[in-house]
Amino acid sequence: MKEEDTMEFAVESLETPALTKAQLAELLFEQIGLNKRESKDMIDAFFDLIATSLVDGQDVKISGFGNFQIRTKAPRPGRNPRTGEAIPIGARRVVTFHASHKLKEQIQGPGTAAEAA
Repeated sequence: MKEEDTMEFAVESLETPALTKAQLAELLFEQIGLNKRESKDMIDAFFDLIATSLVDGQDVKISGFGNFQIRTKAPRPGRNPRTGEAIPIGARRVVTFHASHKLKEQIQGPGTAAEAA
């Protein structure tokens, strides 16, 4: 899809501050015309593909949106904030998200991203 062909999605009527998978499926149903089952299946397949790729250690890059990356954090000493007791925190893998420049510009609004650079 070309940049000029991007679709606008209306999300004014959200009941909660978070956009849920069910709401995304509803938007596909209302604005693209997929039936409700196809919409739900498409959303589920999309997120399953992202999750599977990340579990397999692959980064996920979505053009114009951002990158999901797997990062391995080293073990480190920590402490229980209630008791002050030292506890070891083991090595672990975490997902990080870095927004694309396009998304950052949209969030900041016109003119503000150029001034910050």
